[in-house]
Amino acid sequence: MSEPILQAIDLYKTYTSGVKEVGVLRGVDLAIQPGEMVAVIGASGSGKTTLLQILGTLALPTSGQLLFKGSRLDQKNDKELADFRNRSLGFIFQFHHLLPEFSALENVMMPALISGMSRKKAEQPARELLAAVELDHREQHRVNELSGGEQQRTALARSLIMQPEVLLADEPTGNLDSRAGSLVFDLLQSICKVRSLAVMMVTHNTLLAQRMDRSLTLNDGIISDSG
Repeated sequence: MSEPILQAIDLYKTYTSGVKEVGVLRGVDLAIQPGEMVAVIGASGSGKTTLLQILGTLALPTSGQLLFKGSRLDQKNDKELADFRNRSLGFIFQFHHLLPEFSALENVMMPALISGMSRKKAEQPARELLAAVELDHREQHRVNELSGGEQQRTALARSLIMQPEVLLADEPTGNLDSRAGSLVFDLLQSICKVRSLAVMMVTHNTLLAQRMDRSLTLNDGIISDSG
């Protein structure tokens, strides 16, 4: 087996509430291979979102190691982590967080524009991504003119504009009806295979979890492999 693209070793996350310490993650070990789609399931409050935030370097573990292609992320400074997130990670959430004053195309282009890419250079890959999520006919529509499923597909396209190697998804279909959610997942699965994109998805949807390469269960801060 090849080297994991993203790996967590003995991750702990503890919060202090008054004089009491609350352990959210308790020795989590996991590894994701390039091109692999992994689901994380578990009850509400089990620490799934906290785990995703740590894997995405949006939060720091209390202890443990986080590695990308064998290099320690938990030892990098804030600027190095910001550069890493922009270069190597994509994020998609239950709520799309699109900017309502801009078109679908402009929303997809936004991370590239923020990184300093010219509008001319960002426009073509943004158009290609909208076509990949079957929205090329909606690229000039603003957010409020798009259905919920179209908004989430736009958010998926936006998450891929910087050509990340890992996509972290937090309930990306949780706010959609079953048909729209299935379409978003089908497109994500197709893009993942074409781009050899590693995906970790937190979901309550066990049917979607069963369609992924592997499913992990997080329970009381401990993770187990469900196959």
